[in-house]
Amino acid sequence: MKRTTLIFSILIILGTFLGGCGKESADSKKKNENLLQVYTTVYPLQYFAEQIGGEYVNVETIYPPGSDEHTFEPSQKDMMALADADLFLYVGLGLEGFVDKASNTLENEDVKLVPVAEELHLEEDGHENETAAEDSDSHEEGSHDGHGHGDVDPHVWLDPIYANELALVIKNQLAVQMPEHKEAFEKNYSELSGRLNTLDQQFAEVVDSAKRKEILVAHSAYSYWEKRYGIDQISISGLSTTNEPSQKELQKLIAHAKDEKIKYVLKEQNFESKLAKMVQDELDAKSMTLHNLAVLTDENIKNKDTYFTLMEDDIATLKKALNE
Repeated sequence: MKRTTLIFSILIILGTFLGGCGKESADSKKKNENLLQVYTTVYPLQYFAEQIGGEYVNVETIYPPGSDEHTFEPSQKDMMALADADLFLYVGLGLEGFVDKASNTLENEDVKLVPVAEELHLEEDGHENETAAEDSDSHEEGSHDGHGHGDVDPHVWLDPIYANELALVIKNQLAVQMPEHKEAFEKNYSELSGRLNTLDQQFAEVVDSAKRKEILVAHSAYSYWEKRYGIDQISISGLSTTNEPSQKELQKLIAHAKDEKIKYVLKEQNFESKLAKMVQDELDAKSMTLHNLAVLTDENIKNKDTYFTLMEDDIATLKKALNE
C-alpha cells in the first residue's frame, strides 16, 4: 500500500514538473516570437545588428564558422531559415553571389532583403578602388567565378568610417521594423558609433608612425585601409580569393617584396592560400594572421571575440608588420 502511494505521488510530481516545463517552453517560444528575427551574411553586420537591436532582436549569420564569404552557397535549410526571418542584411556590391538566386526564391516571403552597403557613396567619397580595378584586370583569367565584384571592393566593414555608415543603415532598418523601440536603437547606435570613431583614430595613429607603408597580404581585402590611412597592400590574390595572379605577376611580386625586405606574409582566418605559403617560403618570411572579419572561426566564437577585439588585433598585427 505504501509503495503504491509512493509511486502515485512521484507521478503527480513528475506531471506537475513536466507541465511546468512545457509551459516554460511555450512561454519561451512566445517570447522569441516577439523578437525581430534577423539574418546576416558577414559577421560585422551580425554584430552591429546585435549591438543596436539589443534585447529586441535575435540575430544570426547564415555563414558557418570559417567559411569563405566569396564562395559560400546556402543549403535548403539556410533558405528555410531566411524565409522565416523578418530581415536579411547582406553587404551587396557583388560580394554575395548567391543573393540573386535567393531573392527570387524569397520574393513571396515576408522577409525584407537589405543590401546594406549599397547606400554608401564610395565613388563620391573618392574611394573608388583603383587597386581593385588593377587587380580585376591583372587577374582576369580567374575572374569568371560568379563571385566577381567588378572594380568595387566589397570589404567595406574593415573601414571604421564606412562601418559606421553600415551601422546607421542597420539602425534605420530596425527602427522601421520596430518603431516603438526607435529611441533605444538610437542610443545603442550612438554608443557604437563612438567606438568606431575611436577605432578609426587608432588605425590612423599606427600607420602615421610606421616605418614602412606596405603589407603583403593573401588577398586584396584591404583597399579601404589604403585609401583611408595610406597603407599599400601587395596582394597575392585579387578581390575574390579565386582570382590568382599569372606566373609573371607572381615573380614580379616576389622580387618587389625582396627588394623592400618585407618580413611578413599576412594570411587570413578563413582562407588557406597555397600561393601565399609559396611566397612566404620564397621570401623566407614569417606568417601572421590579418583577420578580415567576414566570418568568425570556431576559436573566435570560443574566445568570445567581437568586431572590436578582432580589429584591435589587426591593428597590433599591422603595427608589427609595418615596423619590422
